[in-house]
Amino acid sequence: MNQLKKKYLEESIPSLKERFALKNVMQVPRLTKIVLNMGVGEATQNPKLIEEAVKTLTSITGQKAVVTRAKKAISNFKLREDQAIGAKVTLHGERMFEFLERLIHISLPRVRDFRGVSRKGFDGRGNYTLGIKEQIIFLEIDFDKVETILGMNITFVTSAPTDEQSYALLEGLGMPFRKN
Repeated sequence: MNQLKKKYLEESIPSLKERFALKNVMQVPRLTKIVLNMGVGEATQNPKLIEEAVKTLTSITGQKAVVTRAKKAISNFKLREDQAIGAKVTLHGERMFEFLERLIHISLPRVRDFRGVSRKGFDGRGNYTLGIKEQIIFLEIDFDKVETILGMNITFVTSAPTDEQSYALLEGLGMPFRKN
């Protein structure tokens, strides 16, 4: 079993249950999925960027990335309906915990001038989104083969009803939040 999942089951569940005075173990907030999304706006001019985004996300997560397509045509952005504009991966279960452990312990500390992640990424419904400017912080990416620096959003979807519970859950899992 993954160390992070073990920590969640043995330490986080009892402490969250006590902290929020929850009667049932099923009320304790849990991480349901992690979604990695790469929006590649320049793909309208250079379609090869989509292939690079898919390859990057696939190597980072170990799971095949899906190409995302435009829902509407927007002439100002030279965007047609159903045109490829990004890539995404949704992680569940063991892969989700493995990725989170690598993100917290290996990748985030490699960010230049890292002081912690912002506390402002909560959406009001218990989900947290983190933006990363460069994909090269991940060990799986070979720095020499990178043609374009691409950023990504990482969304942590939790079963927590409030941001406070979600924050406590992610902090209990080891997310390095900035000390304000």
